[in-house]
Amino acid sequence: MRFKQKLKKYSLRLLVVAIIFSLIKLTIDESSVTDDEEHIATASFYFATAVFLFFYTWETNDWMVKRYTRLHPNSALDLSSSLRILFINIALFLPVSATIYYSGIFVFDDLCRLNPDDPWLRFRIDFLRSIVLCLGLMAFNLFYYSLKQSKEVENKLHEVAKEATLSKYKSLKDQISPHFLFNSLNTLTSLMYEDRDLASDFVSRLASCYRYILDNREQDLVSLEKELNFLDSFIFMMDVRHKDAVVISTNIMVNPKDFVLPTLSLQMLVENALKHNYFSKEKPLQIRIEAKDFEISIKNNLHKRPAEEPSTQLGLKNIQKRYSFYTDKKVGCVVAEGFFRVTIPLLSKNVKPLSLLAVS
Repeated sequence: MRFKQKLKKYSLRLLVVAIIFSLIKLTIDESSVTDDEEHIATASFYFATAVFLFFYTWETNDWMVKRYTRLHPNSALDLSSSLRILFINIALFLPVSATIYYSGIFVFDDLCRLNPDDPWLRFRIDFLRSIVLCLGLMAFNLFYYSLKQSKEVENKLHEVAKEATLSKYKSLKDQISPHFLFNSLNTLTSLMYEDRDLASDFVSRLASCYRYILDNREQDLVSLEKELNFLDSFIFMMDVRHKDAVVISTNIMVNPKDFVLPTLSLQMLVENALKHNYFSKEKPLQIRIEAKDFEISIKNNLHKRPAEEPSTQLGLKNIQKRYSFYTDKKVGCVVAEGFFRVTIPLLSKNVKPLSLLAVS
């Protein structure tokens, strides 16, 4: 498949060279050519020159564009970078073109059979013509790559936006699942016979959780303050449900009103810790949530459950996709002996979705 793509690519380029050569031929003064042998030699020189210079220019241009893309993965090919690539390409092209035409006219004149009446005039014409044509080729190639990259970036942005939306609704759906509700109601049933005051508080917190989910079902981002208030209700319910088997603590050293984050992201990470770890009163699961320096981390000790299947890490991927829509900062994940920690960025409350250039 790769060979076919290359064959198609170079065949197209050879066709372009042939067309341009035909145009060049119209501008060549062949009045000094006296026989067919000289005509063939002259035509062969200019055709070979056109093929070499165009392929040389095209390949160096492609290489520089790919190199720029590799070195600047988060920057699109804009006007400034295009001009820089163009100037470098011209600097590489000029000495090669001058050497070829000088050699053909002055050094290998017997072989090329150009026989110009004024060699220096012929050299200037051929040299300037090659500059104009190859400059046009460079500009066209850069324009093509810019359009291609813009299209790819636009498609990527739409894909990220779609994935972010799907991730948001998946996380919301998971929290309103019958399993979550069943566990909560089962806990509530037990409380009604043991401690009615605690049962009343549990109902209030459960209602608060669902009210938060329903009120923010259309919002992909919420303030850290709202998320922590929701998490407080969620932690209360987990404390009641698991008692001393799960210990969740928080240490927030930033102003929660100044930051936002994806809806339910903290709760999802806490749920992941509960899902993948074994815990009991003898071996409690300790989860610490700490916010400082424009990031918030969720750290828990490890008592891994014997998993029937390898973890797909869908929860983390869900959050990473949602963050990629707003920032190029990465979601950090550290697995060390005895603990697991996930660190997510805190976004400014004025954050906007990334532009096409930034997402590329």
